[in-house]
Amino acid sequence: MQHPLSLYNTLTRQKEPFTPVHAPFAGVYLCGPTVYSEAHIGNARGPVVFDVLTRYLRHLGYTVRYVRNITDVGHLESDADEGEDKMAKAARVRHVEPMQIAEQYANLYQRHIEVLGCLPPDIQPRATGHITEQIQLIEEIIANGFAYEVNGSVYFDVPAYNAAGRAYGKLSNRVVEELLSGSRDNLAGQDEKRSSVDFALWKKAAPEHLMHWPSPWGEGFPGWHLECSAMSRKYLGQLSDIHGGGLDLMFPHHECEIAQSQGSHSHSDEARIWMHHNMITVNGAKMSKSLGNFITISELFEGTNKTLSQAYSPMVARFFLLQAHYRSPIDISDDALQASRKGYRKLMNGLRLLDKLQLPEGLAPEADTTAADAELRKLVADVFVGLNDDLNTAKALASLFNLLRKFNGFFANLATLAAVSPAALQEATTAYRTLVTDVLGLVDEPRANAEDLLALTLTFYQEAKTAKDYGKVDQIRAALKGQGIVIKDLKTGIDWAYEE
Repeated sequence: MQHPLSLYNTLTRQKEPFTPVHAPFAGVYLCGPTVYSEAHIGNARGPVVFDVLTRYLRHLGYTVRYVRNITDVGHLESDADEGEDKMAKAARVRHVEPMQIAEQYANLYQRHIEVLGCLPPDIQPRATGHITEQIQLIEEIIANGFAYEVNGSVYFDVPAYNAAGRAYGKLSNRVVEELLSGSRDNLAGQDEKRSSVDFALWKKAAPEHLMHWPSPWGEGFPGWHLECSAMSRKYLGQLSDIHGGGLDLMFPHHECEIAQSQGSHSHSDEARIWMHHNMITVNGAKMSKSLGNFITISELFEGTNKTLSQAYSPMVARFFLLQAHYRSPIDISDDALQASRKGYRKLMNGLRLLDKLQLPEGLAPEADTTAADAELRKLVADVFVGLNDDLNTAKALASLFNLLRKFNGFFANLATLAAVSPAALQEATTAYRTLVTDVLGLVDEPRANAEDLLALTLTFYQEAKTAKDYGKVDQIRAALKGQGIVIKDLKTGIDWAYEE
């Protein structure tokens, strides 16, 4: 199966045609959240981008297995090998079990990602559910001479790995010698390592550590980097097609994943294509919890963050995340979100008018529609050009608006539909609907408040009753009854109830 889709591969620093290892199957892995607190809007960019990617791959005819993990152990505060486990710290502060923290925030994350229009992944594994696979992976790496045990902890031996002709640093373009010269060997815990660039595969659990498992090296817990390598291999094989995450995961997380997979019996780069989305910024600075400049997804939906003047709906947020290319940074602000709301509503208005694009009775298509048909089909093809060019949703949206402009022109003067054939028009409207809803995942949101509409309807009912317009009274009663609502005429006024 061949399609013109090309994706930028961080590993090779170039766009490459998408050619799955085992076509027509496509294995996709996205590094999911560490569920120690509520996700911010920056954490939603990866799931939205990869949702569009998997939707588009399926549109192209691939059978996709999409894996997005949950990290619920092993991610330490420093994102390296020292400090407290983020899950354990959150649990200690709140005097609860770590799994309570994990369950609470994993469930909240899934609800938020779902309302953002993301289809659920095919598999959503948790790190704590795959300790056996992680221990096996460590044993393979030790057997191959690329890891060593010290005092119950196991470390990956980066110098030994590079001495064997491998290339730690090839994903991020880091040079081991430069990493060594810039490191501080006197950091706490570094004395266990043979080299400061070595990283933990398994950490010995201190007596007070809340999360630990038995292993050949004693009670401990897995390293953060190890988890994704083990889960990716279990569900997508020794070499998957696409592995992705934020640009901040390129080093050390993804770099270490490649080394682990190469150092194990898999001897692979874990994935053929490594994709990285850029960051969301606030006033030009990366949004992060450590900087305190983040907007949680709840705050965005509710408008409770001090940097926002109002709430923004999930579909507006999704449009905002897609109106820039995934490899470009995107700055969040009220102005940007309001522009996204306008763009989103334009697309939804386009969906509403598709069925109204019909040639008036008495008119027939022109004898020769070749030129107009070609123009319409070119507008549709341009959308796919954007998607095929490294999933450039910004280009695709711009092309969709060009197509919508053509539809709006037709709607303003339906007689102009005579210039195109019914077949070409049907192709274009079907493509618009498919691209907006099925590929980009943008669907219409109810914006009306049902209680307000009911109150307004009851006002009209009261006015009709006062005017003794009983035909209108009966019409309103019947309309509401069709919605399962009955009007109640009371001595104190008018009320409504659900029909029982």
